[in-house]
Amino acid sequence: MSLPATAVVAPTPGSLDSYHVTREPYYRAIGDEVALYEAAYSVRMPIMLKGPTGCGKTRFVEYMAWKLGKPLITVACNEDMTASDLVGRFLLDASGTRWQDGPLALASRYGAICYLDEVVEARQDTTVVIHPLTDARRILPLEKKGEIIEAHPDFQVVISYNPGYQSLMKDLKQSTKQRFGALDFNYPEHEVEAEIIAHESGVSMDVAKNLVHIAERARNLKGHGLDEGISTRMLIYAGRLITQGVAPLAACRVALVRPITDDPDMRDALDAAVTTYF
Repeated sequence: MSLPATAVVAPTPGSLDSYHVTREPYYRAIGDEVALYEAAYSVRMPIMLKGPTGCGKTRFVEYMAWKLGKPLITVACNEDMTASDLVGRFLLDASGTRWQDGPLALASRYGAICYLDEVVEARQDTTVVIHPLTDARRILPLEKKGEIIEAHPDFQVVISYNPGYQSLMKDLKQSTKQRFGALDFNYPEHEVEAEIIAHESGVSMDVAKNLVHIAERARNLKGHGLDEGISTRMLIYAGRLITQGVAPLAACRVALVRPITDDPDMRDALDAAVTTYF
């Protein structure tokens, strides 16, 4: 499709101003992931973050974007997302036809980190549009517009997913995986996770440690009645309820137990674990 005579390209470099992370996000490094990411970004290697839900993958990307001083464009992937949602489309308005860059085109055109969160939720025929950007070509063909974007020197693709939660039908293709370097994430060690919860929620270290004990009990049940264990994010939610004056038992029921299972026996088992520590 050729570019209509009335079409204009809307985005400008100033479009990325709102994508800068202006305040330092709290991130507690667990290993050498910060140094490894910095090295990967220095050569613009595409990066894949693998780990369970709520373990800090998104916070890590936000922290690295702030540390590097680069804009961050985040896309929450879903099964209804099309290639046009990523690269862009023609729109009609009162002045005629105009092209609107999608988040991937915007990031590659002007130099941002494009973060595709839970990328396997998108259809495989959608995710293949990132292939030309994640090899030596570093280009994004806009077939509908008849344009090829050569990626800005600052552009990088980061994707994340939870490999333990995906079926074979929703796993990434090898042709996609092998274009990325990978960093593994998991829930932190007990003391470190308690430190994170205390910092983020405002509860005491003793309360934070008890919350981690409950989570560890639940994580041991993954695959034995639970699809997923209690995440660090959920523990922070529970801690925040407690700092608002909610009784710990009630806070844990609302933030930890009820969201992850509807099975009465499993709820009773988790409620018993909560009672043990509170």
